[in-house]
Amino acid sequence: MEFNFLIIPLAALIPLFVGFIWYNPKVFGTAWIKSTGLTEEQLKGANMLKVFGLTYLLSIMVALALSAMVIHQTHLFSILKDEPGINEKGTEMNMYLTDFMTKYGSNFRTFKHGAFHGTLGGILLALPIIGVPALFERKSGKYIFINAGFWIVSMALMGGVICQFV
Repeated sequence: MEFNFLIIPLAALIPLFVGFIWYNPKVFGTAWIKSTGLTEEQLKGANMLKVFGLTYLLSIMVALALSAMVIHQTHLFSILKDEPGINEKGTEMNMYLTDFMTKYGSNFRTFKHGAFHGTLGGILLALPIIGVPALFERKSGKYIFINAGFWIVSMALMGGVICQFV
């Protein structure tokens, strides 16, 4: 199975684009600002190069994690990686892997399937990771759902792109 590494940095751009729309004042931006307890003046004082740069770096990490979640064939490689002869052409193990991937290597490799798993990841991982600290910080449910919703949508799109094109 070939892995298209170019898709990971491209998929990591998705949260930047989604965030541009999601946190726009005409969508959830105004509600988000109120739920954070920050003012627009406080937000304007940020080093935006640093914010966007770190957002992109962290999004690359999310894309890498999603690739393992949405591409099921990678699990076969991790299970068989230490088998003798797996990387030697012509061995029984190599022929088994090659035959298996020929038959099943493209199963569940669609945008729809990746978006499904990305959505699950957003709900089962991002929502609790955002929600637990927010509860202790006494943030509102609105704050939790705006931020978790952003990640659910972003991870759905990222998962779809990764599953379809990696």
